[in-house]
Amino acid sequence: MNAIETKGLTKVYKDIVAVDDVNLTVFEGELFGLLGPNGAGKTTLISMLSTMIPPTMGSAKVWGNDILRGSSTVRSTIGVVFQDTSLDDQLTGMENLDLHGRLYGMKRSLRREKIKEVLKLVELEDRAKDLVKTYSGGMMRRLEIARGLMHHPKLLFLDEPTLGLDPQTRIHIWEYIERLNREEGVTMILTTHYMDEADKLCDRVAIMDRGKIIVGGTPEGLKSGVGGDMIFLEGDEKSKDGMKRLKDELFDLDFVKDIRLDGKDLHLTVSDGKRSILTILEVSSRVNAQIEAVELRRPTLEDVFLHHTGKAITDDSADLMDHIRYKTRRRS
Repeated sequence: MNAIETKGLTKVYKDIVAVDDVNLTVFEGELFGLLGPNGAGKTTLISMLSTMIPPTMGSAKVWGNDILRGSSTVRSTIGVVFQDTSLDDQLTGMENLDLHGRLYGMKRSLRREKIKEVLKLVELEDRAKDLVKTYSGGMMRRLEIARGLMHHPKLLFLDEPTLGLDPQTRIHIWEYIERLNREEGVTMILTTHYMDEADKLCDRVAIMDRGKIIVGGTPEGLKSGVGGDMIFLEGDEKSKDGMKRLKDELFDLDFVKDIRLDGKDLHLTVSDGKRSILTILEVSSRVNAQIEAVELRRPTLEDVFLHHTGKAITDDSADLMDHIRYKTRRRS
C-alpha cells in the first residue's frame, strides 16, 4: 500500500490558489521531499494531507484512508513536526511528551516507555526535566521530532525541520532524520527550500512552484535531466553589451544546451564543461566580452529549479505564505 496518493488536490483561498491540481504518490518507506521557495504551497499541501485543513477540490488518501471521510484514522497513523514551534516552553521536555501521549490516549505505562525511547533517540535524556524555554533552537527541533514519534506513526511530516538553525545543528538534525527513516522504517515527507538538504536526504523529490508540482524524480535523475555541466561567467560591470554579443555567438554552438543572460552574467548548460570552456573563452576574447570570473560545476537541484521555472529559489513569496498560514490557523 502506498503511503500517500493524491488526485487533483487543490486549495484556494479566495483569489489565491495555494495548491493547484497536485497528483502525487509517496511509497512506503520513502523519504520524500517537497522542494520549493516559500509560498510554493508546500506547507498548505502538508496541512491538507495531515487533515488540518480541507481541500477545495480533489482527493487524497493516507495509507488508503481518505483525508476527509477517514480523518480520525489518518491522524492516528501520522506525526507532524511543524515549521513553527508548537512546544509549551513552560513545561519540561518530558512533560511535553507526556501531554502528547495523553492526547493520543496512550496508557501511562506505554507513555513512560515511549518517552524514554524517543528521548534517547534524539539524545535529550539529560535535559528531559529541564524547562523547554531553556533549550536551544536545535534542541527544540529534536524534541519536536521526538514528540512526533511518541505514538509510533507510520508516516512523519517534517515541515522545514532545519529552518533557522546553524549549519552544525542542521547536520545533526539530518542524522536523526536519516536514522529514523533507514533504521526505524518511518516513511517521511520533508518540505524544504534548502537544496543541499533535499539532495542529501531524499529518495525522491517533487519541485513545487506557485502551488504546482513542476517536476519530480530522484535528485540524481533530475540533475542529469538538466543536460550537462554548468558554466557561470561573471562579466565586468561595463561589459553588458559584450556579454550580450557573447550570448548571441554561443547560442547556436553544438555543445551549448541552454544559455541565459542575467544582467552582466551568463549562465550556460554545456555537454562537456572542460572542453567547452576553452572555446567559450576564445569567443569571449573575439567579441570583446570582459570576463572577471569563471565557474565550472556539476548541476545542482538549484539548477534543476532554474531550468524548469526560469528563476532561482528565493523568499519573494514570503508574504503569500504568511497569508496562507494565517488562514490555516484560523481554520484549525
